[in-house]
This record gives sequence, C-alpha cells and structure tokens, in this order.
Amino acid sequence: MKLEPFEMERMQSTWENRVAHNLSESGVHPMTVEELLGPEERAELMRERLVYVQSNGTEELRAAVAHLHPGARAENVTVANGTAEANFIAAWRLVEPGDEVVLVLPNYMQLWGLVRALGATVVPVRLREETGWGLDAGELGRAVGSRTRLIAVCNPNNPTGAILSDAERKEIVAAAGRHGAWILADEVYRGAERDGQETASLWGAYDRLLVTGGLSKAYGLPGLRVGWVVGPAGMAGELWARKDYITISPGALSDRLARAALRPDLRARILSRTRRILAENYPVLERWVQRRGDSFRLVPPRAGAIAYLGYAWPVNSTELVTRLREEQSVLIVPGDHFGMDGFLRIGFGNEPGELRAGLERIDAVLDRLPAPAA
Repeated sequence: MKLEPFEMERMQSTWENRVAHNLSESGVHPMTVEELLGPEERAELMRERLVYVQSNGTEELRAAVAHLHPGARAENVTVANGTAEANFIAAWRLVEPGDEVVLVLPNYMQLWGLVRALGATVVPVRLREETGWGLDAGELGRAVGSRTRLIAVCNPNNPTGAILSDAERKEIVAAAGRHGAWILADEVYRGAERDGQETASLWGAYDRLLVTGGLSKAYGLPGLRVGWVVGPAGMAGELWARKDYITISPGALSDRLARAALRPDLRARILSRTRRILAENYPVLERWVQRRGDSFRLVPPRAGAIAYLGYAWPVNSTELVTRLREEQSVLIVPGDHFGMDGFLRIGFGNEPGELRAGLERIDAVLDRLPAPAA
C-alpha cells in the first residue's frame, strides 16, 4: 500500500501554528473547556480517571450520536478519532483493488489518496461552479456503473460550502441503488449553516449507507478528535474491528467532553455560537471580495466557515499561497490541493479582528501581482 502525500494536511500541520494569521482552517474559532462546561462539570472532569474507554466509544456517547440520526441506535455507531479516521476505516472496509469509487469533487482529498492507495480507481464527478456548485445528474449517471463500489460525497461541501438539494440527494441514492453501490456521506459540516437550517442527513435514505461526522467543524471542538461512523449494525461492528488495529479507543477525556457537547441543550448553544460567528464574519469577507472587483469569483457558501474563491491573476495557486506565507505570514489553502488551480480556500471562522488583519496581509501581496487576465 503506497500512499501519495496528502498535501493540504501536511501544509497545514507544518505551518498553521507558525504563521501570524491562519486563515486555512475550515471550522470556527475553537471553544475552551471553560466555555463548554460549567463549574461543576469542570470539577467532575478533573476527577475523571484516565482509563481506556470502550474502543468504539462509550455506550453513552454512541447513543448521543445515534440521537442525531433518527432510527439509529448505539449499535449503529462507531466512534473514531476524528472524522478523518471515520472516513479511513469506512474506505478500508469497503474498497478493494479493482473497484471504482465515484468521488464528488471538489472534496476533502483524503479519500482521493486513500482509494488510490487501496488499489481502486477514482471516478470524479465535479460540482459545477456555473450552477452554484450544483451536481450534474447526467454526469453522475454516466460515472456510476457495474464496477462502482462506493459513491462518496461531502455534504455540506468542503471547500465550496454548497449543500445538496433534495433532488440531488435522490439522484445519488438512485444511482447507487441501480448498481448496489455503497454511499459514504461525510457530514462533518452539518450544523454550520449560515441560514440556521440544519442540513438534512442522508441517513435513512438508503440501506447501504455510511454517514460520517464529528465535532471539529460545526462545533468548534477540533482538539477533542472525536468523529463517528453511523451505519448498519453489522457494518458498525466490522468498523470497530478495524479500530482495534489502529488507534484502539478515543481518549477518556475526549469521550467525556463529547458526551457533554452532544447533550441537546449544550449542542443547541454550541451551534448557536457557530452560526453567530459565521453571521458576524462572512460580511467581513464578502466586503473584502467586493472591494477586489472582478479579481475574484465567489458563489456564497451556504455552510461552513469557508469561502472558495476563483481568481483571475496569472499565477499558480500554490505559488500564490507560498508567497502569502513567506511574505506576510498568512496561511490559506490553494486550489491545487483540491485539484483545481485558479482557486483559493479562505477560512472565515476565527475572530473578526484576526480575519480582517489576515485579509489586509493578503491585500499586500495581491496588490503587487500582475494585472488579472481579462
């Protein structure tokens, strides 16, 4: 098994804590334990014994995750160390050499590299910028065939912030059903909608379906490293068996804090905080884009603290991002990392002053670039 470099993750992990302004993140400004828990619960946390918890997550945590997916129960849930591990064990279980995996792009590129390392072929289906990052049903239908083992989608989408329509969701389910393929729906941005309307999960729409999610993006709790897979009970057991070979269990404190975060009252407060941050920060980014005139194209994101900008300057996206980092100590994500040169992903989930300062530093480089192409 030969893995190709995961360029975005390596870039972020190398530089995100070394730059003055990190606008590469796709989640909102992280919460503190003090913000998450009241005084009594914090005191209880200090008394928590640092044991191994059950390796697929405690019964209480799995039940809390199941509660977010109507009809699911604790036995349908496997808790993972972040959504990345959830996606990993799902692909590891489902994908075999010679399979085809239909990947809706742009997307977080973990599965792109992993599927290829597992000896399968990625068949891309691309969301269309000209239709507001919509899914082309005809292209999807042509891509899915007898060798398709899996259709993978990120909804809400990273990096565009688009949300599948009901019709698009039905097209995906129908395409999978015609060929008996599985669906892997990464829903880690669910709950971070700018209009406050939580995205409908694909859970319950199809029997050969795995839904992944976690607490990193919409919840502002990336340091807990808590994610999950929700699927048929038998499949959840097989995914649990794979965890036995890698990270074993979630951390005891992470499991405890995740249970608290998913309590209905606290979850509502956390997501309210997330949407408040998005409501305050998106206009800052939008005004900045408008000031740049025709230099940028932006389909307004419907969810997530991310904006995916097409640009007109005659410069490679990785080269531009490198200049921003080296000259102004600001970090964003190049479109190259999504297989799409000519785009930039900018995170706007941090504090407004930090966002403004980072955008000003980006201006300092953009103002010295050659004139954009006509």
